[in-house]
Amino acid sequence: MKDLFETSGKRSVCTWTSSALWVIAPALLALIVAGCGNKEQAAPPPSAPSTSAPKQIVTETGVKMVLLPAGDFLMGDDGKEPDEKPAHKVHLDAFCIDAYEVSQASYEGLMGRNPSKSQGPDKPVERVSYYAAVKYCNMRSNKEGLKECYDPETLACDFSANGYRLPTEAEWEYACRAGTKTPYSFGKDPAALRDYAWFKDDSDADTHPVGQKKPNAWGLYDMHGNVAEWCNDFYGQAYYQGSPQDNPRGPASGEERVLRGGSWRGTAESCRSSARASEPPGFADVCFGYEAYGLRCVKKAPQAP
Repeated sequence: MKDLFETSGKRSVCTWTSSALWVIAPALLALIVAGCGNKEQAAPPPSAPSTSAPKQIVTETGVKMVLLPAGDFLMGDDGKEPDEKPAHKVHLDAFCIDAYEVSQASYEGLMGRNPSKSQGPDKPVERVSYYAAVKYCNMRSNKEGLKECYDPETLACDFSANGYRLPTEAEWEYACRAGTKTPYSFGKDPAALRDYAWFKDDSDADTHPVGQKKPNAWGLYDMHGNVAEWCNDFYGQAYYQGSPQDNPRGPASGEERVLRGGSWRGTAESCRSSARASEPPGFADVCFGYEAYGLRCVKKAPQAP
């Protein structure tokens, strides 16, 4: 199983058992930002990466999201872990992503319970299995009258549905990088991570309310640290070697699901934009990592009629 955190510079087998601004006219930007709501508007065309944040919108359930237009980026890192190689070009369609990790208040409001160990309405929900994360996505879709993305029996994801789902691993990294090619969304220096992330060196061994640190250039908070975020993909150590260029969605099957972003108990290395981790979807064989597993949602950008 792919480890999520590191201890003394090495992967820990027991602690974690899991084996720009786009070149676009201001008037057009104003039009596409509204596309994350329930109004059907055209998705933006592919454009060049930038370092400016799109505007945020608020969904019917009060969640802030950001619309990321279609674009290309370099996924992975040739100089790091074997499963991050090779660095390869990926093209993604436009999508909307939560500006913040799902809070405990949001989760409990839909699910009727709060599984978190470290409780607080504004803290990210944690101790969430992949199955629970998928159910939350469907519940949120239902709340807004959208089509569910996940089949409740098979967990198969309908990417054509207009409801909420977990991000693909490629979508997550694209959103995290925010147009950058450096190890972190803010640059190369891990010493600056304290400004952007709650991780091992500054978290006091606990989660913290979402959105307290600096966002990345696209207005997304806690992409590094706080809680590790479930992705839709099955984990495949060698998947990048044969990954499709357009909208990759991971292996067709597997025993584990991907987690991204590091967490409050992870090292700076584990919080890198390209760092990969995985875990069985129901925590089968986990030591205590689940106390740092959370999520954020995405949804497809509405298309023109």
